[in-house]
Amino acid sequence: MSIETIGAVLGLALLDTLSPTVIGITLYLLLTRPHRMGALLGVYLGSVAIAYFALGVLLMVGLGAVAPRVDDTVWAWGQAVLGAALIVGSYFIPDKNPERASIRARSFTMRSMLLLGLGTWLFEFATAVPYFGAIGIMTSADLPAVQWSPLLGVYVTIMVIPGILLLVAWAALGERLRERFERWQDKLSSGSRAVASWIVWIAGCLILLEAVDTLFTEVSVVTPWG
Repeated sequence: MSIETIGAVLGLALLDTLSPTVIGITLYLLLTRPHRMGALLGVYLGSVAIAYFALGVLLMVGLGAVAPRVDDTVWAWGQAVLGAALIVGSYFIPDKNPERASIRARSFTMRSMLLLGLGTWLFEFATAVPYFGAIGIMTSADLPAVQWSPLLGVYVTIMVIPGILLLVAWAALGERLRERFERWQDKLSSGSRAVASWIVWIAGCLILLEAVDTLFTEVSVVTPWG
């Protein structure tokens, strides 16, 4: 497994940490302070990570069966077209409210958190663009399961790290963070379209650069990972 593939996948994972829904719901739970807050947040973040890992396994197995039948050049051109389309499409993302799903979590139960995590998995297609890009990159690299499965596990873990860090910060400082978290929540709500647009745009660039590196080996593509 090349350093370029690892760098591209982990770069997309870091980009996925900007998901406005995961951060927004985490802030909502911390500010509302329901009973067993840590356990509820753990169920939510865990369900998001497990759902995306399960989907990734299904996609990798399915695409792994198709990819060997597709010429590498054709696959790379498809990846390049996808990257370019994402860059253009990032300018046309409609506004969205990250609080939309969190409002439904007023009945704070383990079941509601599980359903909320699955809802994030089902409906956050805009911010899942880096995730699908990472799946495509791992597939085009023709990685065996022993390599892509731990890389996928690292990806989904990185996805939910912001929620974990916010919980740790709240556990350490508690109410002293309330005002700041409320400001973040307001900014996240008002700027959700801008965040989603930047996520899609950067993901498109990373996917396009990875394709260019495959298609034009004589061209030196400079990326953050080498």
